Amino acid sequence: MSERKPTLRERRRSETRRAIQSRAVRLFTDRGYDAVTVADVAEAAGVSAMTVYRHFPTKEDLVLVGRPASLIAERVAASSADQPLVRRVGGALVEAATALTGGDGDEPAANERFLLDCLRLMVSTPALRARHLDSQYALQQAVVDALGGDVADPEAAFRARAAISACLAVMHTALTRWADDDGRSNLPDLIARALAASFGHDVVTTAAKD
Repeated sequence: MSERKPTLRERRRSETRRAIQSRAVRLFTDRGYDAVTVADVAEAAGVSAMTVYRHFPTKEDLVLVGRPASLIAERVAASSADQPLVRRVGGALVEAATALTGGDGDEPAANERFLLDCLRLMVSTPALRARHLDSQYALQQAVVDALGGDVADPEAAFRARAAISACLAVMHTALTRWADDDGRSNLPDLIARALAASFGHDVVTTAAKD
């Protein structure tokens, strides 16, 4: 069955959301998160404050990036249940990072800069750290949900959460390194190297083959 294409209204809504978030993150980066109001964001994006709140219920939501979680969950769901769990999750993390930092022309640089700015804001702004932690719990649950029947019983779910948490901790280490070197390193490669350091090269090499 073919995937449903978004309607014109849905596309316009998505474009408006991206434009608002892009302007917001740029302002937060340039002026500091606490110094920028939602009214400032609305003015920069050329919309009303009500429109900003319609897309982003709180100011903190302007810095959260939801696409990585959905990409990771999709990759996990599409992976073979015959693989070890760490390999499935680790492969999904590398694949999602590749998709998020890829593109044509100037798109890769724009994607990477946006992700870097969001990451730095999350790490450096006290008001955002709690939301960042919440987003990690939400990502863990999204991956558990993507595993579906593979984690139907409590013991399997426990093992899955332990493995997922370990993989996410590894990813966080790679993201921190990526931010520290201002995105000069290749993010998928950093995640793969961090996974190999934590779980062995077999996790990464086998995931790359599948």
